[in-house]
Amino acid sequence: MDKTININLGGTLFQIDEEAYRMLRNYLQEIDRKFRNTPGGNETIEDIETRIAEIFQSQKGTAGIISVENVVDMIRVLGKPEDFEQPEAGSVGTGTSFTGYGPGKKLFRNPENRIIGGVCGGLGAFINTDPVWIRILFVIAAFFFGTGVFVYLALWLAVPVAAGDSQRKEMYGSRNNLAMPGQSENNVSNKVGSAIDASFKAVGNVLFVIVRIFLIAFGVCFVAIGFLSLLTFVMVTVFNYPGAFSTDAVGFSISYLPDFLNYIISPALVPWVKALIALVVTIPLLMIIYGGIRLIFWFRARDGYIWLAGFVVWVMSAAALSIMLFNEGIGFAEKGRTTYTETMRLVPDTLFIRSGVKIADLRYDKEIVIPEEENDVFYINDEKKEIYFRTDLDIYPADEKQVKVEVRKSSAGRSRLDAERKSERLMYNFRIENKTITLDEFFTIPAGTKWSFDFVEVNISVPQGTLIYMDKTTERLFHSYEDDDFVNDPVNRYWKMTEDGLDYLGPDHSF
Repeated sequence: MDKTININLGGTLFQIDEEAYRMLRNYLQEIDRKFRNTPGGNETIEDIETRIAEIFQSQKGTAGIISVENVVDMIRVLGKPEDFEQPEAGSVGTGTSFTGYGPGKKLFRNPENRIIGGVCGGLGAFINTDPVWIRILFVIAAFFFGTGVFVYLALWLAVPVAAGDSQRKEMYGSRNNLAMPGQSENNVSNKVGSAIDASFKAVGNVLFVIVRIFLIAFGVCFVAIGFLSLLTFVMVTVFNYPGAFSTDAVGFSISYLPDFLNYIISPALVPWVKALIALVVTIPLLMIIYGGIRLIFWFRARDGYIWLAGFVVWVMSAAALSIMLFNEGIGFAEKGRTTYTETMRLVPDTLFIRSGVKIADLRYDKEIVIPEEENDVFYINDEKKEIYFRTDLDIYPADEKQVKVEVRKSSAGRSRLDAERKSERLMYNFRIENKTITLDEFFTIPAGTKWSFDFVEVNISVPQGTLIYMDKTTERLFHSYEDDDFVNDPVNRYWKMTEDGLDYLGPDHSF
């Protein structure tokens, strides 16, 4: 086991191994030879010893053993004795032979004398004063609307840390202010300052632990949110996983929404739009996950170029996607509508409104429902490249003594004329026979064409006093299953047209 020696350095006891002791002794002897015959030399030597003690305390603490590596690091920070400049002839030492700040100094955050970020330690070195007084000023300023906190954070972000030996020397000035700034011959003042500084360090350590706990908690939340969101996106867009990510609509899965792009935009743009959407969504999620990992493990990495590259790629992807969607959106700028009307020859006492071809009779592969909009349902047949839509039905009192069926088809286009032309292509079937109006439950667009916000509405005007029968499928076109007045009775399904609209007669009504 190496021999250790107890030494007193700057009023502080240290244990140092024998080889490190010889190196330190030689270093101090050279300093003594350089300054002992100069004015104020003794004070300068004492200040340097105090500074060396401060460095050893920051490296090992008074309870540790100073090694050769510690001495080498100390010499690297302070410099060699031949690099020191001597005070000018005739100057009188006051306990700090290297004072003042000027062009030889630069402001850095001091990592060797820090409580939180080293801001006060760096300011102390820059203005040649004890950092403890600067810390007290920041604490006092914090009680004035948090000014001290905001100023400290601004300096923490703006001032770089003295990471290397050259920067540490620049921090103390071209004249190598090696002594601890603010040291003087007043030992009582030094002890008070050290006690206050120790209190700040204790509080700083507690705050650091609290902050680390919060950062770890935030990091875990970021990783969890980012990972679950990314998993959801991949499951929906890549694996078309239904069920787990469905809405409250029965038989619906948002996993089919990417497939709906084939019927909205030009087929040649679909792969590009999907790729750009993937980049726009996944890049922020990956950055959130990576940021959360950094908060948890608190590691340093030279990842500025990664963040910059990710941001540039995200901006370019978002811009390209916006341009593509804008160009496609121009095709939906104007609305157009065509109307077809047919009138019944005779006004029946009882009008029967029945369903023709039902959606249940169709063969379709995917069902897409807009949440909370039951009538906004799309049914896709991949084999035939067809898409079916549920129609809307409205029944209201007629101004004349006749039953009239009006079918309104609407679409969107680049111009009103283009929109009207698109609405004419919509395919919807109904027929009138004697007392019965038969309505298909859906309409469709020609195979291979794009959806252009197409919509078909059937309006039936009925004279007041006419009895109306609707089956359940037709009534669903009139209003939702979820409405309170929806009739579930399979037999008694009669309404009467009144001045205010349809009035359900109920099972107790006699005809």
